[in-house]
Amino acid sequence: KKYGHVIGHFMLLVFQDFELAAIYVSDAQYNRNIYFDTSPQAVRLYLLYHHWILKVLLYFFIVLNLSLAIFEEPAVLPLPTWATMLVELFCLLAFTLRMGHYAKVIPRDKFWKDPKNLCIIATLVLTLTDMVIYGALKAADCYGVRWSRVLRPLLLINVTEGRQLRRAFRSIRNALPQIFYVFLLFMFSILLFSLMALKLLGKRDLKTIYGKPYFTNYMDIVFDLYVLVTTANSPDVMMPAYNANVGFAIFFILYILINTYIFMSVFLAVVYNNYKKYLKEEVRQLVRAKRHKMVRAFAVLQEQREEGGQPVVTRNNWNQLIPLVQPNLCSARRQLIWSVCDDKNQGFLDKVAFIQLADLLNIEVIALKPRSHPFLNLFPNFYQSAPSRFVCKVVQHRGFVIAFDLIILVNTVFIGLDEKNPLISNSEWVFLTLYLLEILLKLYVFEPRAFFSRHNFWNCRQILDIVFILRVLRLVRVVDNIQRFRTIINTLIRIGPAIFTFGQLIVVVYYIFAMLGMEIFKNKVKFYDDSSDPDKQYCGNPLLKGTAFANLNYCKNNFNNVVSSFVLLVELTVVNQCSGFVTVTNVSARIFFVIFHITVVIIIINIFVAFVLEAFFLEYSDLQTSLEKKIEELNLAMEQERLDNSLVNAMETMDNNLGTEESPTPSRSSMVFKISSKRYRTVDALLQRIFEADLAPEDLPENDEAEAQNTGSFSNPTFGSGPA
Repeated sequence: KKYGHVIGHFMLLVFQDFELAAIYVSDAQYNRNIYFDTSPQAVRLYLLYHHWILKVLLYFFIVLNLSLAIFEEPAVLPLPTWATMLVELFCLLAFTLRMGHYAKVIPRDKFWKDPKNLCIIATLVLTLTDMVIYGALKAADCYGVRWSRVLRPLLLINVTEGRQLRRAFRSIRNALPQIFYVFLLFMFSILLFSLMALKLLGKRDLKTIYGKPYFTNYMDIVFDLYVLVTTANSPDVMMPAYNANVGFAIFFILYILINTYIFMSVFLAVVYNNYKKYLKEEVRQLVRAKRHKMVRAFAVLQEQREEGGQPVVTRNNWNQLIPLVQPNLCSARRQLIWSVCDDKNQGFLDKVAFIQLADLLNIEVIALKPRSHPFLNLFPNFYQSAPSRFVCKVVQHRGFVIAFDLIILVNTVFIGLDEKNPLISNSEWVFLTLYLLEILLKLYVFEPRAFFSRHNFWNCRQILDIVFILRVLRLVRVVDNIQRFRTIINTLIRIGPAIFTFGQLIVVVYYIFAMLGMEIFKNKVKFYDDSSDPDKQYCGNPLLKGTAFANLNYCKNNFNNVVSSFVLLVELTVVNQCSGFVTVTNVSARIFFVIFHITVVIIIINIFVAFVLEAFFLEYSDLQTSLEKKIEELNLAMEQERLDNSLVNAMETMDNNLGTEESPTPSRSSMVFKISSKRYRTVDALLQRIFEADLAPEDLPENDEAEAQNTGSFSNPTFGSGPA
């Protein structure tokens, strides 16, 4: 019993070591940089903290908290104040429990030194304080302002899962100094042109189309010319001067050339240059933190093969680790990843080879098992006859695809013509017959299960064409068959996670400005379906009588609820319709709209453009991953022609298709591989690929490695610890 107890305790310790190593590898794989306690209880809490259900609940409460603006005054769907506050209280409780859970995972001193934790705690305290004050004012029938609503997006930014948003805000923060200098020069140009316009046009007694003095007030001129940079008031602002003398058009043309085209391009160049510089350093630290985690996993699993030799991870330990990291990983892919890591067939992994495991696990690979066509099994002589081989050769030829692409284009032209014409309407049956013929020929040539596999979207689309559904979308297939177009489409697909991140960034900024706008401008402008009532004319505000805002019926562009506020902010991103709000308040209201334009258009949009540029450069560079290279070296790659024709495209999930785990390389005859998709599931993966050439696998500072060996963990890099 005594020995059994000792053995059991030893096995438990060994399992805990493998579990800890698996956590380090998972953290590296998903770029989680959290300094956590390595005690058994803390490890269990850490695993629970990252459970997907808790993450879903966290985002549910974040979305619910942000959505309360729909029901709060001014509301789209009004609810009693006590109801919205009760829901918000539940949200605050959920965030508090999440913070408490996080505090149990990491050491206490690290928790209180992390600025993002302090930011969340401050947000919770301030929100609760605001709720108490606002509730008391409402109970006393006094006017109150929910000022804490602008703080709600901070919870989305500063949760541990919001690292992408924090990085985006840091990109903005880092670019601000250089942008500020360009902006000063830009404003100097506007002020100078405004002064020239005042002297050139101010004393000519010109009138606007509404009969008001034209270019007589310097500050109005400054604002009108600032708006002209966005071209929102072009050519209206120029027309009075142009009507008076055609020569005045030269002034406006020069202004647009210098400020709209040159300065806006300089803004993009400055943002792009600073964005790339700081982003490269952040990615370097990101990869550094990832490698720190992998070194810790290596330290847990390492063994000494010989006295005085370098520590290594054996195949046995590696085989026990991988099922804990990814339980559903098939045997074929485990064997392939091992072959990539152990490229010298040594039977063990050194530190540098082991570090790349996290990146390899992020690449989706499909194990392909060749299948023969059913006709070849049932009617081998007929299917291998000369006429049959000729049909197969024709269908597999590039010309077959081009011919049906042309048919799609002709069909699209016929769809746009008058369907009342009998010739046009009857032609649909001709095209339907041709599409059906294409499907039957492909089913004859290609293996049916591969033809209808989940990777072959366009083949399934052809079935929809039979019932006349979404035929016009076949044009997308024609576009995809052109290499240059395919590059653009692939880039758009690959930057999907980045678009989502910047979409979150835009929502955060919109939400903050919407909350501010609702408090400043609510009920200043109203929309009525029936404006025949004199009290409802001019957007419900007599100050707007005779203004372009009321005459053009912009009354629905208001800050009376969160939905209309978001719509108005979207419009302000591309145009400018703030004149009505200046009229109903005062000229200082322009500051709100100018700050919004600078934040969204000049800064955020330019940063997004810089990111898209880097993604396009990566797409055109067409770099190979180490996994792709290894697949080719082992002669396990499916020929590109066969992949394009979708002869075999079914994912293999059986664990025994490659024989035993100890086989040095997979069998070429039984299994082949291909990268299922080069789309990056996370922004971190895309960023790392962009700067891959500058990140050597051996880049691991010795002092940090020593710290890992002595303390059992790594300190968080400074870029990941703070709030936005």
